Amino acid sequence: MPSLVETGLLSYREHYEDLNGYYDLDATILSLAFLYLCRIKNPEQTKHISPGEFGKLLGYDRIPEAKNLRKKISEIAKQKKSKQWNTALAKTWVNEEDNTFYYIDGHVQVYSGSKAILGKKHISRLKICLPGMTEYWINNSEGMPYFVVTGEVNEKMQEMIMNQILPRLLSEIAINVPSQQLEEDADLPRFTLVFDREISSPKFFAQLWTEYRVAILTYKKNVKDKWDNDDFVEQKIQIDNNEVVMELSEKTIEWDHVEFREIRKKNSDSHQTSIITNNKKLTAVLVAIKMFSRWTQENFFKYLRSDYALDHIAHYLVNEIDSEFEVVNPPHRKLTNILKKLRERIVRKEAKLYTLIKQNIDAGIDQTQTYLNKQAKLEDELQILKIQENEYITERKKYPYKITIKEMVEKERYNKLDIESKLFQNILKMICYRAETSLAIALSSDYKKKVNEMRALTKSLIKTKANIKPDYVNKTLTIEIFSLSNPRDNLAVRNICEILNETQTIFPTTNLMLKYKIAT
Repeated sequence: MPSLVETGLLSYREHYEDLNGYYDLDATILSLAFLYLCRIKNPEQTKHISPGEFGKLLGYDRIPEAKNLRKKISEIAKQKKSKQWNTALAKTWVNEEDNTFYYIDGHVQVYSGSKAILGKKHISRLKICLPGMTEYWINNSEGMPYFVVTGEVNEKMQEMIMNQILPRLLSEIAINVPSQQLEEDADLPRFTLVFDREISSPKFFAQLWTEYRVAILTYKKNVKDKWDNDDFVEQKIQIDNNEVVMELSEKTIEWDHVEFREIRKKNSDSHQTSIITNNKKLTAVLVAIKMFSRWTQENFFKYLRSDYALDHIAHYLVNEIDSEFEVVNPPHRKLTNILKKLRERIVRKEAKLYTLIKQNIDAGIDQTQTYLNKQAKLEDELQILKIQENEYITERKKYPYKITIKEMVEKERYNKLDIESKLFQNILKMICYRAETSLAIALSSDYKKKVNEMRALTKSLIKTKANIKPDYVNKTLTIEIFSLSNPRDNLAVRNICEILNETQTIFPTTNLMLKYKIAT
């Protein structure tokens, strides 16, 4: 509870109106937070827990039943304050951390129902295209979430950055750099966006810098050349109290008439990982650290999928999309996919033809006719494929690349799932994840393998039984935690009890101060 309060759980009171009934807004949100922390991932799973025992955590005789909890979530969603609450929390977290790096990555929430007609997305973890909605998460370099936005249909990351993410960062969330500093230092960025290879557009990167003074940090795609081994210098880097040796090299490059810094890391197998940035304030070492920290966001997705049911669809209501919203024309997209596969076949045939020609040159005179026959056959096949390619190109020209929603065939017309309830629950999961992480870091301060043990110990502590003793005379709420499995864990819990007691947290909706101690 002290971690939840410190993370900003109670700030919902500034945005939402109270609910009618026995279980008010406080009881509902505290119930959901406790459920998520205990890995009870949706209201349906409350049917399989003891309602009376869990209700004691709230000071009630029982927890709300599944049907009541779903109803309360719907009432909260109808207020449509999730975006407002998320923005306020993100601004608080950014200011507390004094952050100027924002990690952006998309996560596809797969939809298998029949009510909504959603565009298909490629799910990299499944290596398949399925209908779903893409959530774009903005985190810090340690994987802690700030806020999340959801695409309407099939918007790419570049569109989402320009239309939703960047406006919110610039106007509401990011720390404002004084205009005078930006004028005095031409190389100083407002902040830096870090993302994967999905965006590979030098013109877009240049636009972010010239119009908004926003720098980028990303991997460079399709790097085929190799730098000389003599260009690389060994650098010792501290990551999570571990010393890591990296071989780094830096050069200034021009990419599509735009100047960038390129930093390369040479791996043990001689592969060179290329990183580009237009942030001139970072050292090459810091560029490498910040770029490779992107994996913390991948770990965040993996953890929330398994422990917090990130992919769970919270609400099956379907909303219409603005009829003037532009989407890629389905026939145009279908023909483009056919052309892509056809061109792959053409490239393979051309490669095979090139090999035959080379073999013919190296072979003896007696084999020439055999190779010529094979070449002629391949050339005929290539000719047929290229004729098909031109036919598909001509056919595709009949369809515009983009059309509005109202111009789509009615039975194929896109709509979208109602995202308000999902966003509200995502915010609670962000708060729970941040609170759990802060507690885990405090618990694992004396552990050598803290990365592997901190989460396991925290989850074990969350599910440990305890006595709850309210004292209305002295206005205290004492939590007596039962013994854990070994002395080392008990020592860690004793230390964390002292830290939690120093916060002097008042349990919400009461005037009782929380006191923690070991029961034995």
